Amino acid sequence: MKRAERLHALSEMLRRNGSRGCSAERLAREFGVSVRTVKRDLATLGNSGTPVWSRPGPGGGYGLAAGASLPPVSLSPEQAVALLAAVSAAPDAPYADLARAGVRKILDVLDPGTRARAHELAGRVWVDEPPSPSRAIRSALEEAMADQRVVRIRYTSGDGTTTTRDVEPVLFASASGLWHLVGWCRLRDAMRWFTVSRIERATVTRTACGSHTVHEVGEPPPNARPVHDRGM
Repeated sequence: MKRAERLHALSEMLRRNGSRGCSAERLAREFGVSVRTVKRDLATLGNSGTPVWSRPGPGGGYGLAAGASLPPVSLSPEQAVALLAAVSAAPDAPYADLARAGVRKILDVLDPGTRARAHELAGRVWVDEPPSPSRAIRSALEEAMADQRVVRIRYTSGDGTTTTRDVEPVLFASASGLWHLVGWCRLRDAMRWFTVSRIERATVTRTACGSHTVHEVGEPPPNARPVHDRGM
């Protein structure tokens, strides 16, 4: 990792940890550098105007002052293309449209030289986009999940049986290359996995979800975990 990239990642990590802060030793392990290098990087951030605070003694560490803002987004062409490739290869993922809009915003604020190099490199990366459910169905499921409201779906199971069910959305899960809506099925009075591509219709109701939680779903499939745990 280049030093400029490490400085940005360092400030991001401090921001995410908020008032808890991070020890220099933990930061060093995270970035694979020495404690001395981390302290030098922290000094560089402070000298550049980033409001880094330090707390000595046991339980101490480093953090960002409350309300601190981050410098403008700065990506390498490779990082920009990585984002483009990720969202292009997963058009059926939850909130994929918002992800594409977010990437466009990032690209728009890159300097012209970086943007031009990213555009050239992107032409060398091809993706085979899988078919995705209708935009109306996906929008309804995404809205129901975000607002935690019951969604009424028309669903055809693997054996060809079609039913209409009221579902309290709990989570989206990707397994074996397919996206699923996992939620409390009021028809079966149990937690169920619904393959999104088998949902023929979805309507968000005005009914708020109950108290069902992710823990009721059980352990995630092998090699699966929440997206916020993927190295962030």
